[in-house]
Amino acid sequence: MSPLEMLATGFAVGLTGALAPGPMLFATIDLSLKKGWKSGPAIVAGHALIELAICALIVLGLASVVSGTGQALISLAGGAVLCVFGYRTIRASGEAALSARSTGENPIAAGMITSASNPYFWLWWLTSGSALIILGLETGIIAAALFVIGHWIADIGGYSAISLSFASGRALLSQRAYRIVLLCCGVFLLLFGVWFAVYSLQALKSMHVL
Repeated sequence: MSPLEMLATGFAVGLTGALAPGPMLFATIDLSLKKGWKSGPAIVAGHALIELAICALIVLGLASVVSGTGQALISLAGGAVLCVFGYRTIRASGEAALSARSTGENPIAAGMITSASNPYFWLWWLTSGSALIILGLETGIIAAALFVIGHWIADIGGYSAISLSFASGRALLSQRAYRIVLLCCGVFLLLFGVWFAVYSLQALKSMHVL
């Protein structure tokens, strides 16, 4: 993928994660109601600190020791996980609701805790996230960095919009609109996961592994 394609991919995948129901979304809504719109960007900052450490480990460690076959297998697993996440998102979209749940009072700490304590966060980065960064590294470090930057832009935009809307006293999205957006995100994840898996299978075939 080209650097611009990696940036767009990071943004699209990141936006899906930003809107998906989960601890970080609930923390954003909860703290926005209590502390104002700045809670959203602060929560993303804590979230990004965890991701920055993970990305550094991937670039410095995993990418340097994994062989071409290993990279293709990681990508295949990543595609499968994206398909699973897409399917789960599509199923969840029918009953998804924007509602607050009790969290801690420090937004940056909340972003770190809700990320580090979420098993799906680790599953995604150990499979799909690492595979996409390795894919970007095939073009160069800039492409891999742009994937992460695109991911963060989506996080900041999505959570800032949610935080601002709830801090102002009303949700930016109605429940119905939110469910439609979530459904579209799920379909995107599913289709992208299928493409990524097919891409990986073709790579394995070219290596005569299959």
